Amino acid sequence: MSAPRPVAVAYDCLFPYTTGGGERQYRAFSEAMVDRGERVEYLTARQWDEANPPRESFAVRAITPELTLYDASGVRRSAAAARFAAGLFRSLLRRRRAYSAVLVSGLPVLNVFAARLALLGSGTPLAIDYLEVWGRRQWVDYTGRLMGNLAWSLQRLAVAVTPIATCHSQLSANRLRAEGFRGQLLVSPGLIDDRAADSSAHPAPVANPPFVLYAGRHIADKRVEALPAAVAAARADFPDLRLVILGDGPQSAAVDEAIRSVNGAEWTERPGFVSEKTLTELLSTAAVLVNPSRREGYGLVVVEAAAAGTPVVLVADPSNAATELVTPGVNGAIAPDIDPASLGEAIGTVLRGGTDLRDRTRAWYDDAVQTRTIGRTVDGILAAFDRARKKTRGARSASAQEGPL
Repeated sequence: MSAPRPVAVAYDCLFPYTTGGGERQYRAFSEAMVDRGERVEYLTARQWDEANPPRESFAVRAITPELTLYDASGVRRSAAAARFAAGLFRSLLRRRRAYSAVLVSGLPVLNVFAARLALLGSGTPLAIDYLEVWGRRQWVDYTGRLMGNLAWSLQRLAVAVTPIATCHSQLSANRLRAEGFRGQLLVSPGLIDDRAADSSAHPAPVANPPFVLYAGRHIADKRVEALPAAVAAARADFPDLRLVILGDGPQSAAVDEAIRSVNGAEWTERPGFVSEKTLTELLSTAAVLVNPSRREGYGLVVVEAAAAGTPVVLVADPSNAATELVTPGVNGAIAPDIDPASLGEAIGTVLRGGTDLRDRTRAWYDDAVQTRTIGRTVDGILAAFDRARKKTRGARSASAQEGPL
């Protein structure tokens, strides 16, 4: 008896070789599929030393050499996106009937065309996972007028040819429909990693002195440079409050300048990227995690903080889907904007919530981990693949029965 055909998961990055929400998500998808008895091949760009290839529960297939994904300003490089899409097309075309189904990230958008064209007529179910869906203005702001309009037009075309779409917020679902999607749309219940959930954990005590934590890349959309002034404002009521900014990126110089502008060097730490162990420790003992980002497709950091009992402060923005995960007074606060007074007041609100708010935050997580999980999301994707296969078999059966009696 031949082995069952694998499911392919395609993304140009693989955690932990590269870090970020998408990398964690697609790795977790792959692991959850394996847990459910599926064979999985993860199609990606090479990110490892050939002498030490990945050893995972799923197979990893490098379909391109190593790619430089971002330019100096933190914008994804079109050349890298095109090269990965070409590699994806060649790989899927050669193995168009080798997979039971294919899940492809819709970012970069060229992946959609590569997979759709390679699998055309094969009968292999294809789902496109949309981490985010941008409007025209977002694309123009991100890459400039010419490339922005082109990217937006390509996104609309990609959405139109997507057979099954998955996304992880109501914001993305609404934008997919607004951009013209008319196919089967799966809005996931959530992206909590149920494999890592610990129902016995309790919030750790806040460090003394307390500190505000930021964890992530320093790019324009994250607006990390807003933090020093906001914490300086909060220090008017909490004079021992400190700030820890993790990560690095193109905006780091602006962050350093923002620290200097409020004389924050004595109460701010900038350790850069840290180990997973150190990140966990900081996340557990932070008084509050603040993410002033203007755009998020889901907001995994909200969930990760809540697992530690650490409430979160976010900023309201039309492109910030992470705010869907925060209930003010339950697991954090939402500032109306990044003005130091507004953001500082939201930080102060959380600090005044104290232990009671930390307990409510962990209770929110304990409830969410029952339903808003990677496992539930993968179950929905696999069910959609099964429906697509049955529909294809039904169409072929009907076609075979056509003709004179």
